[in-house]
Amino acid sequence: MSQPEAVFPTVLPVWVDSALFKGMLRGIERESLRMQSNGFLSQADHPKTLGSALTHPHITTDYSEALMEFITPPKESIPEALNYLTDIHAVVHRHLENDEKLWPLSMPCMLDDQEENIRLAQYGSSNIGKFKTLYRHGLGIRYGRRMQTISGVHYNVSFPDHLFEQLQQHETDDDLKNLSLQDYRSHRYLGLVRNFIRLTPLVMYLVGASPSVCKCFMTGRDHHLLPLVKGTLFSPYATALRMGRFGYQNSAQKQLGIHYNNLKCYVAELQKAVNTPYAQFSHLGLNDEQGEPIQINDHVLQIENEYYSLVRPKQVPQAGETPSEALAKRGIGYVELRAVDVNPYVAIGIDETTAGFLEVLALYCLLKDSPELLEKEQDMIEKNQNEVVNRGRAENVMIQELDAEYPLREWAEHHIQAMQALAEMLNQSYETTLYVDALTVMQQRISDVDQTLSAQVIEDTLQSGGTWSFGSEMAHRHVKYYEQHVLSPETLAYFEQLTASSLQQQQQLEQETDLSFEDYLAKFR
Repeated sequence: MSQPEAVFPTVLPVWVDSALFKGMLRGIERESLRMQSNGFLSQADHPKTLGSALTHPHITTDYSEALMEFITPPKESIPEALNYLTDIHAVVHRHLENDEKLWPLSMPCMLDDQEENIRLAQYGSSNIGKFKTLYRHGLGIRYGRRMQTISGVHYNVSFPDHLFEQLQQHETDDDLKNLSLQDYRSHRYLGLVRNFIRLTPLVMYLVGASPSVCKCFMTGRDHHLLPLVKGTLFSPYATALRMGRFGYQNSAQKQLGIHYNNLKCYVAELQKAVNTPYAQFSHLGLNDEQGEPIQINDHVLQIENEYYSLVRPKQVPQAGETPSEALAKRGIGYVELRAVDVNPYVAIGIDETTAGFLEVLALYCLLKDSPELLEKEQDMIEKNQNEVVNRGRAENVMIQELDAEYPLREWAEHHIQAMQALAEMLNQSYETTLYVDALTVMQQRISDVDQTLSAQVIEDTLQSGGTWSFGSEMAHRHVKYYEQHVLSPETLAYFEQLTASSLQQQQQLEQETDLSFEDYLAKFR
């Protein structure tokens, strides 16, 4: 069925001026495994010379000790954010030991048969440090440790309050006009979240870069993947296996019924999940035979961060607050776009093209009408996501919507066309060509499937003779990039100072503890 032109009219209101987008902020979180020179996952501790993974604001670890996470502060432009991320990578590279390298793909480097050799991240002897490691132990027994070796890019974006003020003034609904700015901002951000969920198949097709996996990742699992080349499995038309059932999945979460239709309900549903026991996790027990804790609790979620979602509404928590408490008190401050694969061709995992596309998409999702997301549509979206994850590059892929179904390329084309005016507006705001250029690249990927990152990864994996060879070649190439990147004396001094202060902070936390970990955990449980 052909899609009528008028389905996606421009979402840019006539009164909008480019000055309204000045003050947008973006921050990037990038994950990357440390890989030994033989291609296997690192068994070494997080380098002490980089400071404390517990307290360092920019260089930490995610689920496993070898999975590094690099975090930029919010920045006023894309080049600034990417440059900051490059500084972090260059600093980290200087401190990697024994010829270790940063693995450049979302799906992991070589893992051996023993799950226990995927070491849990360690954060020292303070109660909060032990708590973080216990949380990861719980994830390991719930879902297996292999899942915890997957890397991604999280893109955080916020819009300035003066944009929300103008949007609110132009509302025709009195109820929306009468909301406080905080509540109105949250209302609009939730609209963004719902639309981003609807459009994740677009993200998976355009920036998905995990169409294949090292065979070792699938050890002990049933799967439908086929051999691509020795040691590598793939799905012929896949785009982003990381986002499918072999990636971050939680069967218990399917029944949670967490919705994004209003903030109060979202917060209540999240908090309920942290307080609701789940039989399958209860069977695992809370402690082992020696009485040592093996998971924080037996609830659907041990803590709120365990909720795996494609996009998260966020507010910066203050000391002692959970993420949902921060949202309840101060509303949504920004959104975290989480459906982004690491780009293996870029030394820092993300480039201007992807960043520009994500920001135009976020603005499109913010301004576009966003009806409530109910079960029927949610089921349809999940089918669309699975279809694009596993078969996104096939000729006959269809996207289902409530009114009809459309060929994927045609559906994608229409959305990219509808975003064009927004890209032009952002170009004006930032005096750049970056945003329109990004959409041009995305347009090429829609017109020619061989231009997609996932198609390139398959081709280069074949040429290299396997996932490890391809990843290794890229890792070596990226080393040259880090070494050529000039770090100013100020930047070097800043990171050295952070190393010292973060280690000091960790030490302080370890000394301040009067409460035993058993009591600390009992209070939490």
